Amino acid sequence: MRSTHRWLLAAAVSAGFLGGLAACQDTLRRERVATCRRALPAVVPQADIRLLRAAPGSAINTVRVDYADGDRQRWLTCRFDAGATLVALVTEGANLSGPSLYMLKRFYLDTPDAEAADPGQR
Repeated sequence: MRSTHRWLLAAAVSAGFLGGLAACQDTLRRERVATCRRALPAVVPQADIRLLRAAPGSAINTVRVDYADGDRQRWLTCRFDAGATLVALVTEGANLSGPSLYMLKRFYLDTPDAEAADPGQR
């Protein structure tokens, strides 16, 4: 009887741990997707862009945002560190330079303007 109780306790602890880990990963994923979406209006300042998709990218720690610029489909990819810190941003044609990435992060992404311009919130 005691081994059954230990097994049930171990199973409950494991399930709780895995559930918490999954919730944490989901929160991190949502934060990364929101950050990358919010960068879109700053990187592509045209008013007629339309968000098509924003989701985790094909490489680890990346998010890909697909959007339409007029009739053309385009994309940008954000790369993150192990957390939610943006470390690189790449568009079809170029990488955002270090100073430009710094300015984007420091003076735009965490502002109310970035939240209001988030194409995923329209």
